Amino acid sequence: MSRRLISTGSPFEKTAGYSRAVIDGDFAFVAGTTGYDYATMTMPADITSQTRNCFKTIEAALKEGGFAMADIVRATYYVTDAKNADAVLAVCGEVLGEIRPAATILVVAGLYKPEMKIEIEVTAKRRAA
Repeated sequence: MSRRLISTGSPFEKTAGYSRAVIDGDFAFVAGTTGYDYATMTMPADITSQTRNCFKTIEAALKEGGFAMADIVRATYYVTDAKNADAVLAVCGEVLGEIRPAATILVVAGLYKPEMKIEIEVTAKRRAA
């Protein structure tokens, strides 16, 4: 299987030279996922909504590449304020509670734009049929 690039239509993908996801064989790598609603190109103010939007974007990218959320084996969460960690982890528990990927949460000084409160990246491995 050849390498395949997945785009969510973000204008940043072309100008910054990255893909939302890269599919390579039985692996999918999804990165650069912030809380934008790509249908409206808006960013909600609250961390819970941003986190939910991240997972919607991740799910869409995985689906386009032929993967499911259940295929996620690794997740990394970058938050800009430690006070938001519990809210982020609550959404992670809702979305990934049964999947339980290996995961890390990091508190960072900031993301690309100040309204971005979270960024999530995941690795998925296609399960054998």
